[in-house]
Amino acid sequence: MKLMKIVFTVLLLYTLISSYAGGIRGVIKGEDTGALAYATIFVKQTGTGSATDLDGRYEVLLAPGRYDVLFQYLGYAAVTRVVDVGSDFIEINLTLKQQVVVLRDVIVRAGKEDPAYTIMRKAIAKAKYHTQQIDAYSAKVYIKGKGQLTDYPWLAKKALEKEGITKDRVFISESVSEIKYTRPNKFEEKVIAVYTNGDNKGSSPNSFIFGSFYQPEIAEVVSPLSPKSFSYYRFEYLGSFRDRDYEISKIRVTPRSQGDNVFEGLIYIVEDWWSIHSLDMKTTKMGINFKINQLYTPIEDKAWLPVSQQFKVDGKVFGFEFEGQYLATMKDYSITLNPDLQLEMTVIDEKIEKEEAKKIEQTFSKKGQDLQERLKEGKEVTRKELKQLIKEYEKQETSEQEQPEVISESKYSIDSLAYKKDSTYWVEMRPTPLTTEEQRGYNIDDSLTQVQRKKDEGDTLRNSSKSKKGFQPWDVLTGDTYGIGKTADFRIHTPYGGFNSVEGFNLIYRVSFYKRWVKRDSLNKDKRPQTSRLEISPIARYAFSRSKFTGKLRVDYRFKNKRLTVEGGQYVEQFNSAGPIHPLVNTFTSLFLGDSYMKIYERNFVDLNYTQRIDDKYTFRTNWTWARRSELFNNSSFTLFKSNKDQYTLNEPINLEVPNTNFNPNRAFLGSVSLDARPWQKYRIRNGRKMRVDGSSPLLTFNYRKGIKGVAESEVGFDQIEIGFKDSYKIGIRGKLDLAWQAGKFFNTENLYFMDYKHFLGNLTPFITTDPVGSYRLLDYYKHSTANEYFSANAHYHFRKFLVTRFPLVRVTGITENIFVNYLATSTSKNYTEVGYGIDGILRIFRLEAAAAFQNGQYLNYGFRVGIATSITVNFND
Repeated sequence: MKLMKIVFTVLLLYTLISSYAGGIRGVIKGEDTGALAYATIFVKQTGTGSATDLDGRYEVLLAPGRYDVLFQYLGYAAVTRVVDVGSDFIEINLTLKQQVVVLRDVIVRAGKEDPAYTIMRKAIAKAKYHTQQIDAYSAKVYIKGKGQLTDYPWLAKKALEKEGITKDRVFISESVSEIKYTRPNKFEEKVIAVYTNGDNKGSSPNSFIFGSFYQPEIAEVVSPLSPKSFSYYRFEYLGSFRDRDYEISKIRVTPRSQGDNVFEGLIYIVEDWWSIHSLDMKTTKMGINFKINQLYTPIEDKAWLPVSQQFKVDGKVFGFEFEGQYLATMKDYSITLNPDLQLEMTVIDEKIEKEEAKKIEQTFSKKGQDLQERLKEGKEVTRKELKQLIKEYEKQETSEQEQPEVISESKYSIDSLAYKKDSTYWVEMRPTPLTTEEQRGYNIDDSLTQVQRKKDEGDTLRNSSKSKKGFQPWDVLTGDTYGIGKTADFRIHTPYGGFNSVEGFNLIYRVSFYKRWVKRDSLNKDKRPQTSRLEISPIARYAFSRSKFTGKLRVDYRFKNKRLTVEGGQYVEQFNSAGPIHPLVNTFTSLFLGDSYMKIYERNFVDLNYTQRIDDKYTFRTNWTWARRSELFNNSSFTLFKSNKDQYTLNEPINLEVPNTNFNPNRAFLGSVSLDARPWQKYRIRNGRKMRVDGSSPLLTFNYRKGIKGVAESEVGFDQIEIGFKDSYKIGIRGKLDLAWQAGKFFNTENLYFMDYKHFLGNLTPFITTDPVGSYRLLDYYKHSTANEYFSANAHYHFRKFLVTRFPLVRVTGITENIFVNYLATSTSKNYTEVGYGIDGILRIFRLEAAAAFQNGQYLNYGFRVGIATSITVNFND
């Protein structure tokens, strides 16, 4: 039996070796530059792409047979060779000639439109056609990335070197993926091989590699083929050249406004096909520069698809300067065309070719021949007609989809054997051998590789080295997490606290137990295993000036699309339960400025909160509270500066609707029900999980709250109804508008206390920690709180180019500008209005705002505020 296995193995190896015993190899040079690094070699019969190394060398394994091989490099004339491959390698050394670009007969005259615009109008008109032309395609993608830190702050040098990271250290990553696209929006990637000595996902260009320039945006950057591109770009015709049997136009793309999320460079368009031949673009995102080079070829003479892509990435963040290079080559392409759109057509630009367009309209209107019939006969069609055709086709397809609200669906997985491929496999898969520098990078041991590998494969690896050692005495002060089996954790949170005039300094200590359940035999709506999560967290709080311990117990259970939270104990809370004053901010203003704005009371309570996502668009919430509420008084006048001594105001909010806000101990039983609706919400699905597309639907809210007198000795009785609206709108190239408003009314107000009033997110400190849309910059925290009717509105406009951002050097640093208007109508607010201006994205992190307040049109006051950039989401209440 053993002998038979050996014989079988030998025969199998012999067969594999024989089938790929030969191929082509050689060196590709440019007539004026020497070796051409990353030149593309494409084999038509196998749909295989490859590339040269840094010295222009290449090697492609092929089974015996005859092949058409295309050699390409951007800016050079392509060369095609017919090759008969036998049992040995064939040496093919080429010197590519520079592409001869000539201007066509069309000449740009003064006052006339550049011919690039009619070329781009036709390409843009056909962009949607290209996205719908292919029913499905599959391919194998090889990606190689390498990167290194080129500079870093000297303060970080010791820590980095301890981890083996130096300026000459090169991090290498290679992967082979099988990709599959199914129209209209499904994309699958399965990684079948990975070879890496580090993790460089932070600057990965995969969103560009697997994106499409035919879409209006690619990786959130406006494509030159977007229907809105003429608002973002200028185009210049640089000439044309022949590539095989195709006429190619060379177009320069220049942003009308330099900055993030626009491209600059060259795009090459195939005449008559109006598809992309190649492109050489650069863009900037959040201070990181991307340079993109793509080469396309007609696959099976049916559609132009990318076969080779190169990327360069560099940037500097907080003194850490880095650079990276990526190469992606496609092979084994297989495509299926959409049978509904296998059409030959000539696109007419009615803006320039007016006579032809008019003739088409007159001819076919007389014949009564519809657009579909004309296209089937290969007749001419105007841009407008083509757009109409594709729009109607997409509308019809959308109506037939099971989930028309899903705009894209992607699936990403890593094969369990991906990290176990041997060197023989990689020699065969690599389009270019590793350089000496890359081999050295692989030879450096990197523990990050093992962590990332196990994490990707689904191993529940604990990252904390302290957790592996178990409990350490200093964990009581620093915090840590400890695994309890495979599905449970115990966590000691890092102690924290602050200062206010009631408690003086306070210390908060929290521990948590977490438990997870996964039911793999039960799937949720997204076809993912049902998961449940339980959290039990006791929280203790000590107030030094009160010499008192308080605390609460929190139990949180999440299951299916539901969440149940129960809390109870004795604890302090701000009169506005939304927490407009962050404890750290109040600590700063108290100790340094002598202003303790936080006003709190104590409650013995039980809270029950229940949330259920009815479906993807509607969420139901209900909250029930029983509490015994007590007033608190100042116990500390401590401040760091004597000049601020005895400056703290009483722990009684000032309000214009009631003469005083102090209160006797009371009991309250409160309940509320609310509904959040996003009726037009769009989604992206990744690995079965739905993710909302921001700005695709407004958020509509309805809330009913009631104080129930007489139940559980409750002394409060009132009803409150509130409706709300929040949405975001892109206003062309110039910016984005965010709107939010709330309107509500109290009725049956038999009895209520000040904490039951409607409060608004005001701010009197120099810092902003609340949502910039929905909060105020200068409003007093409680002065206009009300138990009557109210209306609150906020408008926030985010400019791409306004005042200081008119200068390109300012825009490329990531700085943008905002203006905002906030309005409040209550019985005492006198049409309170704020108007403000902000500089956003300072050092990519901060924003600085200036605001002025008015009442009934009369100037009230002004102020300056500092906050986190609006592009960064921070939950200050966690």
